[in-house]
Amino acid sequence: MVDLGSVNAPVPATDAEMLAVAAAEARLGLAEGGIPIGAALFGADGTLLGRGHNRRVQDDDASMHAETNAFRNAGRQRTYAGTTMVTTLSPCWYCSGLIRQFGITRVLIGEDVTFSGGHDWLRENGVDVTILRDPDLIAMMQTFIAEQPQLWNEDIGVDEP
Repeated sequence: MVDLGSVNAPVPATDAEMLAVAAAEARLGLAEGGIPIGAALFGADGTLLGRGHNRRVQDDDASMHAETNAFRNAGRQRTYAGTTMVTTLSPCWYCSGLIRQFGITRVLIGEDVTFSGGHDWLRENGVDVTILRDPDLIAMMQTFIAEQPQLWNEDIGVDEP
């Protein structure tokens, strides 16, 4: 296993290893009492630029989605051409907009079963999208949604009846 524990870690060998970074972030968010969605941004050469997780609850900040957190933690880049945003869950419209705005080339998605965001739109607009449908990530989100439906609906912008 390639060590992807820190920024500028060795080049990942597989999509599964990159997804493992985002999955670890999702589990960290859940352990903090937040929403279990994780993300990581990798450079064109495979270098881990930044990682993060949904911190909407922890930071009381509606904009702190996992992809946003990873993007912010990556710091300013001269270009995002060739980069890969890895996310445990299909990106919402907000995060899909971030991906398009900055020209992130590829998106690797852990699952789109519990939520299908803007990944079709990204694909239609030239972003390379890969969906893995990881059973552990699906199960984690299904459990979270069943246990925290109000928090989940708030996160995806659904008003409850």
